[in-house]
Amino acid sequence: MLAGLVAALAAGAFGCSKGPAAANGDKSAAAAGNDGKKSLQVEIIRPGSNLPTPDKDVIKQEMDKALGASYNMTVYASLDDYKNQLNVRLTAGNYPDLFLVDRQMLSQYVKQNLVLDLDKYKDKLKPALDFIGDAAKNGMIDGKLYAISHTQQKPMQSYFIRKDWLDLLGLKPPANLEELKAVAKAFTEKDPDGNGKQDTIGITGSKLETFQPIFGAFNIAMPGSFVVKDGKVTNSLFDPAMKDALSYIQGLIQDKVVDPELLGNTGMQHQQKAIMGQAGIIYIDWANLTKEQIMEQIKTVNPKAEWIPLTPPAGPGGQWNGTWDIGTSPYIFSIPKALEKNPDKLQKVFDLINYVADQQTGGLLVQYGVKGKHYNMEGDKIVPTELMGKEVGYSWLYQFTGRPEIKYLQSKFASQAPYIDFYNKQPRIEALNGFVTLPEGFNKTDVDRYVEEEFAKFIYGKRSLQEYDSFANTLKTTMNYQAYLDAAQKQLKQMGYGN
Repeated sequence: MLAGLVAALAAGAFGCSKGPAAANGDKSAAAAGNDGKKSLQVEIIRPGSNLPTPDKDVIKQEMDKALGASYNMTVYASLDDYKNQLNVRLTAGNYPDLFLVDRQMLSQYVKQNLVLDLDKYKDKLKPALDFIGDAAKNGMIDGKLYAISHTQQKPMQSYFIRKDWLDLLGLKPPANLEELKAVAKAFTEKDPDGNGKQDTIGITGSKLETFQPIFGAFNIAMPGSFVVKDGKVTNSLFDPAMKDALSYIQGLIQDKVVDPELLGNTGMQHQQKAIMGQAGIIYIDWANLTKEQIMEQIKTVNPKAEWIPLTPPAGPGGQWNGTWDIGTSPYIFSIPKALEKNPDKLQKVFDLINYVADQQTGGLLVQYGVKGKHYNMEGDKIVPTELMGKEVGYSWLYQFTGRPEIKYLQSKFASQAPYIDFYNKQPRIEALNGFVTLPEGFNKTDVDRYVEEEFAKFIYGKRSLQEYDSFANTLKTTMNYQAYLDAAQKQLKQMGYGN
């Protein structure tokens, strides 16, 4: 939730600042176009980086020509700075024409009557809404549409495993929880790198995310996730199977087959351990293990190293490769309510949203650049040129409605296409947290920290699993979690989830 800023700050704090990245274009209401006529100026602000100046921004130039307006973007490298600047501007009545929000920001601005109710404009936004599909729910508050959502994106993380280590030890890729533990133990104890030392780790990753497929094997979403189970909205923290999953993870740790620094790994430390040949199983996304520059680093350490994606292990709850929060969108964008007073400019904003959603025109521009320069077509296949990466690497900043994710990734990363296809086909438990607006008085940051700390105690044996119910009760009684549960039940039922 954004902090409230006083009007005195708002009056002058933003006026001459363009943030960490320069704004594209003139801030005046209208400017002369190439034909000497006045063109409408549309201002967009968002977090981001690497936006070129207008004279080098080919995406802006093509967009302006196609839509007959000047679309000027300002980006902020710091998310906190962006939120503060946006709040200052909205408080002062100095509204940008299109701006990025998250769900809590959106809920606040709806209450303050600052954002446009898009329900009555759905006909004007039909091309974009058709493209976005079910992801449109991400921009809804209390059943009404107040923001345009990015298309849904599946998670792209999974276990990868060292196939050359498996071959050396005469093992097959583990297919279930029992085999996973056995392979991790062998990788830890049987010198899979052949250096005569016991200096390898079975499993590494970053924090509790490492155990996503293990929670999935018990048909449990990540801790704190709301899911529909047996027709009812439930929270994974209160699912009886959670204790079983924690018991299994505790067993891995007791067997010393898990990276002892797992909960302390920050950034890409787990990736570096994989690159350096210190671990045999890693939970990671395809991009951070299979891109050419990373594979070169791996081969430099050991030319025989071979990482392959691992199908999630089967368990008593099935076979799920972790959790996918379908209520969370990478980006959602709102329009100020005040823009209703300027219907011509409002229409230009609608034109922009529909244009970038059109996969025959603007959608291709904001994904790949200019046809014939940054990419070519071979039938339905996008073929990038060398200039794509050099000149339009920033184009994602203009992807307000998203993109056909798999086609986009496989076009840009042809060598990694098999990995992308593998990740896309993995079954995942669908969570609904992103749809839930937090109730007043509920501090999710404090709650998440408490859950993480207590889960660490459980899996490392510092707190008995017999005390799990006491932990759950503490959440409800002293951390206001019951209010969160009640709010989620009510809001998700309104959206058609659960009985």
